[in-house]
Parts: sequence; structure tokens; C-alpha cells
Amino acid sequence: MQKIKSWILDMRMLLRSIPSPVVAFFILSVVVMNLLANKTVVNLPWLALDGGFFVSWLAFLTMDIIVRRYGPSAANKVNVFAIVTNLFASLIFILIAMIPTEDDYSGFNSIFGGTWFILLSSTIAFLLSGLVNNFLNWGIGQTFKKNPNGKLAFFSRSYISTFIGQFVDNMVFGCLTFMVFGPIFWGPETAWSFLQCFMAAVTGAVAELLAEVLFSPIGYHVCKKWEEDGIGNDYFAFRESLKQNSNSTDYKTMEA
Repeated sequence: MQKIKSWILDMRMLLRSIPSPVVAFFILSVVVMNLLANKTVVNLPWLALDGGFFVSWLAFLTMDIIVRRYGPSAANKVNVFAIVTNLFASLIFILIAMIPTEDDYSGFNSIFGGTWFILLSSTIAFLLSGLVNNFLNWGIGQTFKKNPNGKLAFFSRSYISTFIGQFVDNMVFGCLTFMVFGPIFWGPETAWSFLQCFMAAVTGAVAELLAEVLFSPIGYHVCKKWEEDGIGNDYFAFRESLKQNSNSTDYKTMEA
């Protein structure tokens, strides 16, 4: 029970410490990304992209910023918070779509009502890809011993972790939706092969990486500004005091 209380307290302090616009943009990107995923905007033999592509880069960019300043554990906590928020928003959308009306809102209902297995697939995919992105981003950053806070370190860790994280997100979502659930609930004609899922994941990750390359200078500028202004110092002080007031076993358990 004490560990749960400590985790909740840590989460509260973290959300107070991270500038609210970053958290807001991150949650907004997660919610909007799932809505836009209902429309396929590119459908070629070698490339498939849904509307979520236009905001998915923002989710990964904000993750990279949080990892860079606060570490992977903090970024994972924010990921969980965003997922819970998205599930809550999806529940509201579904309930609104279920309300009977005299006018025809079938188009509205089909988009906002969603499909349960698409929501499940996207939630699992984003959770796993977030874990991969955050820990990989942090691990790559640790290899830059001489200048871990420089541009080369930031861009290297962002580009590599984003590409692999986006690949995991696309691959897991594609396999669950079009290889597992789709053939059962939509019919066997909607099934994708593993090769199709793999190619869509790779090409989608490349396209999303290009968007990350375009906007990552903004992320680097934000990180440098946070360091100059001491953003996050209150959270670091809290973590240090918690470490000193807890025994080593409890602290290591919470850190994990």
C-alpha cells in the first residue's frame, strides 16, 4: 500500500513539474491520433498510412523531450496517464454515439463510436512502442559520454528511438488488427499477411521518421530552454528526498 501511495505521489509531482503545454499536446496527440486512424490517406502496394500519421510524430517528439529531461521512468508514467485519458475519452465518444436520435448521425457514430478491437490494438501498440522508445532513447543517450546534452546526442537518440518505436507501434497494431481481430469480425477477405504488416510498419516508420527529423529541432530547443530555466529541478529534488527517506529496497522497486 505504501508503494502505491509513493507512486501516486511521484506521479502528482511529475505532472506538476512538466510544463502543462507539453503534457497537453502529448495527450491531445494520442486522442486525435486514434480518431484520425479511422481514415486511410495513403493506400499503395508498398505504403499504407492512416490519418494518425499527421500527429503521431508529435507524440513521439514529446516523449523524447520528457525522456531527455526527466528520464525513461517519468516518460513511461506520462504514457500511462495519456493512455488512461484516451480510454476515458473513447468511452465518452462511444456513449455519445450510442444515444439514439431522430436525425441520421451514422457518419458521426461510425467515427466516434469506434471499434473495440481497434481501440484495444492501438492501446497495446502504443504502450509497447512507448516503452521501447523511452528506454532506447535513454540508453542511446548514455553512450554519448563526452557531450550527452549536445545536438548530435539529442538527434541520434531521437531518430533511432523514434524509427524503432514507430515500427513497433505500426507492427503490433497491424498484426493485431488485420491478422488477429479483422479476419474474425470483418471477414477473411480483410486479412493481411505478415509481409504486408511488416512492409506497412517499415514504410510507415520511415515516413514518420521524416516528420520527426523536420520537427526535432523544436524539441532540442525546448530541452535546452528547460535546462536554462531549471524546469524539473523541483521534481529532481523530490526524488532525491524520497531516496534519502526510503530504504534502498523500496526505492529500487519504485524506480523500476
